Amino acid sequence: MKDILEQLEEKRSRARLGGGQKRIDAQHAKGKLTARERLDLLLDEGSFEEWDMFVEHRCTDFGMDQQHVPGDGVVIGYGTINGRLVFVFSQDFTVFGGALSEAHAEKICKLMDQAMKVGAPVIGLNDSGGARIQEGVASLGGYAEVFQRNVMASGVIPQISMVMGPCAGGAVYSPAITDFIFMVQDSSYMFVTGPDVVKTVTHETVTAEELGGAHTHSTKSGVADLAFDNDVDALHKLRRFMNYLPANNREKPPVWPTEDSADRIDMSLDTLVPSDPNKPYDMKELILKVADESEFFELQVSYAKNIITGFIRIEGSTVGVVANQPMVMAGCLDIDASRKAARFIRFCDAFNIPVLTLVDVPGFMPGTSQEYGGIIKHGAKLLYAYAECTVPKVTLITRKAYGGAYDVMASKHLRGDVNLAWPTAEIAVMGPKGAVEIIFRKDIGDQEKIDARTEEYRQKFANPFIAGKRGYIDDVIMPHSTRKRVARSLAMLKNKSIENPWRKHGNIPL
Repeated sequence: MKDILEQLEEKRSRARLGGGQKRIDAQHAKGKLTARERLDLLLDEGSFEEWDMFVEHRCTDFGMDQQHVPGDGVVIGYGTINGRLVFVFSQDFTVFGGALSEAHAEKICKLMDQAMKVGAPVIGLNDSGGARIQEGVASLGGYAEVFQRNVMASGVIPQISMVMGPCAGGAVYSPAITDFIFMVQDSSYMFVTGPDVVKTVTHETVTAEELGGAHTHSTKSGVADLAFDNDVDALHKLRRFMNYLPANNREKPPVWPTEDSADRIDMSLDTLVPSDPNKPYDMKELILKVADESEFFELQVSYAKNIITGFIRIEGSTVGVVANQPMVMAGCLDIDASRKAARFIRFCDAFNIPVLTLVDVPGFMPGTSQEYGGIIKHGAKLLYAYAECTVPKVTLITRKAYGGAYDVMASKHLRGDVNLAWPTAEIAVMGPKGAVEIIFRKDIGDQEKIDARTEEYRQKFANPFIAGKRGYIDDVIMPHSTRKRVARSLAMLKNKSIENPWRKHGNIPL
């Protein structure tokens, strides 16, 4: 028995060493942690239960029969984050560069199947050179098996991808299907084709970082939701992020204790909106003053900054926030903002997270680049997401809500449950100046007359009371009472129940 136990421990030690000390040192030299070190930081101490430590590949071609490492380049298992169950796989770059083999893929699939059975999130720590070339189509088949499970798990359990190294070729499509993608600055990158292929085909010279680095994907493409400074920062923030999410689509979001009173008022909000309707203000100030303990986990911070998305808590429970940002492009909706918000809303709807919408939107962005880029269909994605959404929806109009953008931003007409406005709200087909120049086109040469008409339009239409008369606005509230009124609305909606008509699925305007 003693010999068997010693043999077991020897096998475990070999598996834990991955590709060997030399490759571990090389990983550290790049400023990266190993697969197991990452799991130690991510999960609660002592909670990790590893599976398939002794799995090896079955390839015999190109000398692979002489190269066997237990675990085959990925560490899988389950553990807890702040006491809540999660399933995790962590690719090991020290073993064949983390390349995915048939056996490697089978381990990931096994993990995802179990996560679906018990209803717990899956977190993937990606650090892989791609498909294992020596295995040919078997490794490609492995990727497709993972993709299929990603699709089946979508909207059932949260799926989070933390890209902590290379992720290229077919490997990028698994993270792309997951709910959120996080990256690490200067050490992670994602692209379908690498710089060498790009140069050969298009004659463009570009570095891996420029083509698919964390900065590129968190600012230009919108592929990544956040980019972190290093592995340690990324894993600590990921632990915090997971606290906002329910375990699966059958559960309500977690409720954490708070000492922040739901009835708290903030008098400073009474002066947040400037008297000049064209002067910007920071919508994040309102979000922070509404949230428990002023905590806001913002997503896609550096992409489509004209709209803000992220999670707060109110009375300890998770709430998704979508807010126009007047500081950027006056809060106009464009293609990127529409896509960003629509995807976030659909995640919230899938996982029973109420949506708070803060509106200050002068309209959709005009121009040929937007029209040629398909803003009609992209804007319709946001409309579709709000209209389809069945979770509690609370909307607050702080200032401008003009034209079709008023409709799209969770209006009463798209089944908004509680629609509130500040006294500064202007709800109209368009801004007073534009409206007058159309209605009174013949008076355009007479500035005095135009100014008078503009003021008349502002008094008649650029306020919340016309909409209030029709019941499109449930109440006009004092800004300082916003947290209290939002909290009470959400409490009232806690047991909201509504179902969409039966269908296989809708046809969102992709």
